[in-house]
Amino acid sequence: MMFDLQARLAGQRVDPSASSACDLVGRLSDECLSWSARNGNAARGCYLQRATQPTLVLPGELRLNDELAPLLPGWLAIRIDFELKTPWYSKDDRPFHVLDNPVRKDRVFGVPFMSASSWKGLLRWSCRMEHGLLDHIAKHDGTMDGWQDPPWIVHPFGNAKGEDEDFSRGALQFFPTWFDKVGFEVINPHDRARRAGTQPIYYEVVPAGCRASLRLLYAPTPGQADRQRVDPVVVLSRLLEAARKLVTVYGFSAKRTAGWGLAEIHSAEIRSKSSSKKGTVDDLKAALREFIDAPGGQA
Repeated sequence: MMFDLQARLAGQRVDPSASSACDLVGRLSDECLSWSARNGNAARGCYLQRATQPTLVLPGELRLNDELAPLLPGWLAIRIDFELKTPWYSKDDRPFHVLDNPVRKDRVFGVPFMSASSWKGLLRWSCRMEHGLLDHIAKHDGTMDGWQDPPWIVHPFGNAKGEDEDFSRGALQFFPTWFDKVGFEVINPHDRARRAGTQPIYYEVVPAGCRASLRLLYAPTPGQADRQRVDPVVVLSRLLEAARKLVTVYGFSAKRTAGWGLAEIHSAEIRSKSSSKKGTVDDLKAALREFIDAPGGQA
């Protein structure tokens, strides 16, 4: 396994049909890209066939999904383990790829992932839905005019610079979600006159059945909850409910309207500096007061 892809690809001429199976899909796509300049269809066919074969395995030293360890009293680590029920997709931002619709991957290791910023944006939106955003939009001609986030949303997510005189950084820290498998979905547009397929459109996705985790760290500054006049138990309880709906009802993928990005939650865990609890999301919500009221449990 080679991590320094840029150095390896300098001056490289590779025919993937003659090479061994790649552990990293990112490396395979780079090899197929150099090949596609000579034979695009063959390179795409090779990529479609071989990218689904390996499970992406990285050395344990990287610890991409390592357990979060709260460093200070009052900090809480939250982990929600889920299994995809429908494909997950987010388009890669690399300018050249052997496919038209590659899934987003880490630039160094080629591992499919969902970024921390994507989780933050979607989870804030889900919290707003919990607070009645849909009704607000219906009353304001489909716009967010006049909407203001309540304190229980500002506390974990913060507010935008310039939005308020007192800029507040959110108390919630987000982490990427890493996936270990890729697959493909096909959309086949039909010609209206002939009613026959024209040119299949391939989407590289993380397939249903893949397991991953949403990881959050609640790390407020000392006195932040008191200054913002919020109860951390209420904030985290509503946050957990919003996270559950995001994962199981709304979806957290591109093409959510087509049903992509839905998952089933298998377990959830909350950890403090001195203790932890594992169970369902409801179990975590019921245990929040115990964690917050514990000695040193509130910053």
